Amino acid sequence: MRGPEGVVSISVVGQLAGRVAVVTGGSAGIGLAVATRFAAEGARVVITGRDQQALDAAVRQLGPRAAGLQGDAASPADLDRLRDALDRVDVLVANAGRGGHMTVETATEEQFDATADLTFRGTYFTVQRLAPVLSDGASVVLIASIAASNGTAGAAVYNASKAAVRSLARSLTMEFRGRGIRVNALSPGPTQTAGFTAFAARRGAGFLEQIVADIPLGRVGRPEEVAAAALFLASAESSFITGVELVIDGGLSQV
Repeated sequence: MRGPEGVVSISVVGQLAGRVAVVTGGSAGIGLAVATRFAAEGARVVITGRDQQALDAAVRQLGPRAAGLQGDAASPADLDRLRDALDRVDVLVANAGRGGHMTVETATEEQFDATADLTFRGTYFTVQRLAPVLSDGASVVLIASIAASNGTAGAAVYNASKAAVRSLARSLTMEFRGRGIRVNALSPGPTQTAGFTAFAARRGAGFLEQIVADIPLGRVGRPEEVAAAALFLASAESSFITGVELVIDGGLSQV
C-alpha cells in the first residue's frame, strides 16, 4: 500500500492477517468498532471520515496498523483520492451513512440530498471508485439497516436509501462474479451508538424502553456485535456466502 502514511507493517496472526481493509465512516460508532475488530484480526486498516480530529483520535485508538484519510464518502473526488492512496483493497466496508427526520410534506430537496447522497449514492460510488483496486476474491460489506424494511413516519428517505443499499448488494454480486468478489449486506438494528442515542432522545420519553421491550433479546445491540458479523462476512469463514443480508437486531425484525 502506497499510503496513507503511518501504516506500520507488523507480523500479526488473525482471520484478516495480511489483508488491507477499508472502512468508510470509520471514526466512530459501528465503523470504528468494525475497524477495531479488523485491526485486532491482523488487517491493515484505512478508515475515512469527514472530521479530521475525530479521524486522528480513531487512528490513535486503532494503533500502528491503521491510517486515516479525511474525506466525504458522498464526494467522488474524495473517493478518487482514497483509491489513489491504495495499491489494493481486500476488504471494503461501505459504512458511511446519514439519517434525518423529515416528512414527505415538509422535506426540502437539500434535506433529501443530504441523506440520500451519502447513504445510497455514496455507497454506490465508494464501490465504483475502489473497484479498480479491489483484489480478485475480495469481500465487500455494505452496511444497510433493518430500516430498509420499515415504514417509519419521518424516515422515508433514510429507509428507502437503506433499501437501495440492500438491493445494491444483490446487483453487485452479479457484476463482480467474474472476479470472485463477494458482496453482502449487513443490516443492524438498534445499536448503542451516539447516533442512535440522539435519535432515541429526539423521539421522546419512553421510546427507548418500547424498542427494548420489542426486541426478543431484551436489549439494544453493541457495536462490537455488529463488528463480529462484519468480520464473518469479511473473512474466509463466509467464503461461500454472497448476495445475502445478514441481520443483527436481536430478533426485532424477524419474529
